[in-house]
Amino acid sequence: MSDPASPPPSAAGRVGEPVSLGRSARPAAPSGPREKLLFAGERALSEEELLALVLGSGIAGHPVREVARALLRDAGDVARLLARSARELSAVRGVGPARAARLAAALELARRALSAPTPPRACVRSGAEVDRIYRARLAALERECFLVLLLDARHRIFREEVVVEGTLVAAPVDAREVFLPAVRWRAAAILVAHNHPSGDPRPSPSDHEVTRRLQRAGELLGIPLVDHVVIAREGYVSFLENGWL
Repeated sequence: MSDPASPPPSAAGRVGEPVSLGRSARPAAPSGPREKLLFAGERALSEEELLALVLGSGIAGHPVREVARALLRDAGDVARLLARSARELSAVRGVGPARAARLAAALELARRALSAPTPPRACVRSGAEVDRIYRARLAALERECFLVLLLDARHRIFREEVVVEGTLVAAPVDAREVFLPAVRWRAAAILVAHNHPSGDPRPSPSDHEVTRRLQRAGELLGIPLVDHVVIAREGYVSFLENGWL
């Protein structure tokens, strides 16, 4: 005799039998840049998607992804975009003053972060280390900038000096200006680095000539030049690693 307190069997199965709930649904794929960032992290986004997030929204006839694409196309690449002013940004169709101001503020924060002082006593053992430390600061510049890095006896950077900032073509370098801070701060050695705004890191004949002059001056002063690293968007070139020093 059946127990009157027991519920009747259902279509899903008899009492006490497992009930199949079907296959569990997978999480939906992110539908936009914001969801993609929260789901997979910032590095999963393309440059276009990151720009779209900063812009926030588009305007009638200009979807935000289209505007982001236009900004990148107009600048050429992210490195050149970093150097754009609010006025230049607002000239791109679909940006406008408000979005230009928002984007310019974000770019300025990035520039300030990139120009922050080098970590104290960073050790440089190769051209790759110099490139890692200074790429973000130098590669995007539109003018040549020549840095002298003062090293202690263990080849750790304890001070850096911008010796000269030049035109789009070249930065004239005076050996006296390069070694003056080295003598003043009693550096054990120096390393110099500069950028090529063209994007091509291959040294020019004048780069080779400057390096020879600095090498000779360093030998006379007892403050050796340990390397000259040229940094550009397409990579870096180390004089030491190429056997030119």
